[in-house]
Amino acid sequence: MKLVLSSMVAAGVQYGWALQFALLTSYVQTLGLPHSLSSIMWLCGPVAGFLVQPSVGVWSDKCHSEFGRRRPFILTGCLFICASVLVIGFSSDIGYALGDTKEHCSVYTGKRWKATIVYVVGFWMLDFSNNTVQGPSRALMADLAVGPGRFTAANAIMCSWLALGNILGYASGANGSWHRWFPFLNTRACCEACANLKGAFLIAVVLLLFCLSVSLFFAKEIPLEGKTRMATANEQKSGVIELVRSFRHLPPGMPPVLIVTFLTWLSWFPFFLYNNDWMSREIHHGDPEGTKAQRNAYENGIRDGSFGLLLNSIVLGISSFLLEPMCRKLTTRVVWAISNFILFLAFASMSIVSIWSTNDYSYGVKEVGQVNGRVRAVALLIFALLGFPLSVLFSVPAAVAAQLADIGGNGQGLSIGILNISVVIPQVIISLSAGPWDALFDKGNLPAFAMASFFAFISTFVAFFVLPKLTNT
Repeated sequence: MKLVLSSMVAAGVQYGWALQFALLTSYVQTLGLPHSLSSIMWLCGPVAGFLVQPSVGVWSDKCHSEFGRRRPFILTGCLFICASVLVIGFSSDIGYALGDTKEHCSVYTGKRWKATIVYVVGFWMLDFSNNTVQGPSRALMADLAVGPGRFTAANAIMCSWLALGNILGYASGANGSWHRWFPFLNTRACCEACANLKGAFLIAVVLLLFCLSVSLFFAKEIPLEGKTRMATANEQKSGVIELVRSFRHLPPGMPPVLIVTFLTWLSWFPFFLYNNDWMSREIHHGDPEGTKAQRNAYENGIRDGSFGLLLNSIVLGISSFLLEPMCRKLTTRVVWAISNFILFLAFASMSIVSIWSTNDYSYGVKEVGQVNGRVRAVALLIFALLGFPLSVLFSVPAAVAAQLADIGGNGQGLSIGILNISVVIPQVIISLSAGPWDALFDKGNLPAFAMASFFAFISTFVAFFVLPKLTNT
């Protein structure tokens, strides 16, 4: 039970991350950032992942604090997350105070560049803070886990908390009533959609602080001994350098894991980036910069997408309980390959549904905001089915890396940092290419998902034939 409660902070962090994935790409377009540039905003993730998470991983491996190795970093990161989401939630009000406009938000339709800049700053702060927490929290689970199959079991527990955080976050994002429940959120600069976002992020602060308190209380770490604090401080200066050097001494089996992780994230990141935008544009045919009817359709699409992600998280939560016995019976290699094949089918289906919905709208002479019920049902079903491969993404790569690190005698924090390199490079590739590529197709998301299905197909075979055959992870 202590192991379960020690990882509760993951739910609080994931709640905010769910809101980030569900709402923020769409919301920043309402402030005036073009669709073709919205993917560039996500470069903060790879930058933070490359600089912050590996360094924090190495430092936490060697931290001699009396509070433990991981908990000081988890606490610091969570406090910065709270500050970041407040900056994002109040970006419209801050931009208004800085002179974006004096008109009421209900009548103003121009771009709000000051609010956009504040928003992007908060967005980058949030990603840096998330990366500060993510590595130490996973390493903490590996430290505390005991017994055979401990790494898969520990990461399955972590996956369960992530699923709960996703469920709460996506349910919050799908809720359009925050502005009515808390009327003080509505201001001259912040109307209905903005007030709903603000309310969801205020709840994120409360939830995160509660989950953080529980985790810090139940995670009983034993402080490192045997070195002076001054020596440790000198070692900590070389976090990124040590990460780079570690690539020359990877544990056997680790290079294939990095390759498959790289291909898997090339498949996933277009979905993380454009899930609700796809639902809003391709399924609901909305436009954040169009007529009032098109803007309303876009906001309805965001809520529908958040509902789909809520279904996704329910499947994710159920799948997290099935992963450990599946990996024990089939091996992690086979489970990972099956997951990537499901990913291929899902993203190929999204490409087909995009064409179906667009043709149905173009030739069916439908009014703006009118949605084909069958198209909507299939889109929601795809979102839900993606919950299983997402559970694999959240747990299996980390479990395999943890076992390989344990076999090779590497630190858990360092192993998570190494694995994260195979996560951040795909994010850079997609962030730089997706926006300009989509702009060639009139702001559509079809090319990104077609590309994602291709990489998922390739990763299926690479995973099956290249990954090491590990048992009892």
